[in-house]
Amino acid sequence: MTTQQQPRKALLLSLIPGLGQIYNKQKAKGAIFLGVTILFLIYFFAIAAPELGNLITLGEVPGRDNSLFMLIRGAFHFILVIVYFIFYALNLKDAYTIAKRWNNDYPVPTTFKDMLKGIYANGFPYLLIIPSYIAMTFAIIFPVLVTLLIAFTNYDFQHLPPTKLLDWVGVTNFTNIWRLSTFRSAFGAVLGWTIIWALTASTVQIVIGIFTAIIANQPFIKGKRIFGVIFLLPWAVPAFITILTFSNMFNDSIGAINTQVIPLLGKVLPFLNGHLIPWKTDPTWTKVALIMMQGWLGFPYIYVLTLGILQSIPNDLYEAAYIDGANAWQKFRNITFPMILAVAAPTLISQYTFNFNNFSIMYLFNDGGPGTVGGGAGSTDILISWIYRLTTGAAPQYSMAAAVTLIISLIVISISMIAFKKLHAFDMEDV
Repeated sequence: MTTQQQPRKALLLSLIPGLGQIYNKQKAKGAIFLGVTILFLIYFFAIAAPELGNLITLGEVPGRDNSLFMLIRGAFHFILVIVYFIFYALNLKDAYTIAKRWNNDYPVPTTFKDMLKGIYANGFPYLLIIPSYIAMTFAIIFPVLVTLLIAFTNYDFQHLPPTKLLDWVGVTNFTNIWRLSTFRSAFGAVLGWTIIWALTASTVQIVIGIFTAIIANQPFIKGKRIFGVIFLLPWAVPAFITILTFSNMFNDSIGAINTQVIPLLGKVLPFLNGHLIPWKTDPTWTKVALIMMQGWLGFPYIYVLTLGILQSIPNDLYEAAYIDGANAWQKFRNITFPMILAVAAPTLISQYTFNFNNFSIMYLFNDGGPGTVGGGAGSTDILISWIYRLTTGAAPQYSMAAAVTLIISLIVISISMIAFKKLHAFDMEDV
């Protein structure tokens, strides 16, 4: 077979986007690629290059140059430049691939009409997801990039643009977390409580949700709809109302828990008589109250999810287990729980990541108190609520808050990816 095209030559020509496509007899595509490149070059030298320069310097004249705006605009244009370089790489790959398709006698669209037909036939799903990728880029990647950049500056109450300029300080903010004793002790205490909180509270709500679903799914239970409505009440009421209500109920002196519930329990458990638990003035009891509240707030979602899974498990499995002499625990361990885990593993993991960043319950219940562990953090603050304090206090530490935010992201992403991989959460079965 005679070689019609030279893939290497097409690749070299496409160093100037469009020429490789024109060489491959795709003049319409080549003209589009070349036009995009010309527009990008005009945009780059007229707009992007000055903004990227400002991103590097962060301004030169205090009062005139706003370093923060320069950083934000520079990050925006940096993303646009990266998007073009992705397009540039795809252009190289396209020229090389199309040249090989010519040599292998595969059909290659050459006219603009044929190109549109090919896009519709083979690339229609990609066209549908392009808007979501664009939205994701500027709704997720852009804020993350700005946060990343701020973490490497000295943006704090002593350097507030435009009266003061920001400077790049490298990894100083990250090292300060460990170098400065105040931040080191605060970070260790807050991180430790955050991990305990996420593991304990999430496990409690998952256990309660699965337990109530299994009980409600038993054939001998009467009035299942009534129980279903009752179990959904914590989910139906807005969380902030529930949290504020519990905050009043757990008041040490006049709250319903200490004045009514504990005396009532004292009739059954005499050792509780005369004891007022310091729910909101002792950090340990505050943490216990927070975990109990999250168990109440979070279990209905797990209950609904688990109930749907239980109703889809074939009864034949339980009948076979009964014939084999399996007891209730063996049925749960070998049939029920594996089926729940196989379907709901990603959702269950997401409960842990959600609670790792569950700001509202910490803020609304007792404002991160009682007391403090230094560094502006309260004794029941988790990392996300500590970040809020760092950015809204009398002496805001924006760059330090950004550094802590990145550490949180790395922890959550790493743990989630490891858990997903271990549980095969996203493995797809061959059809």
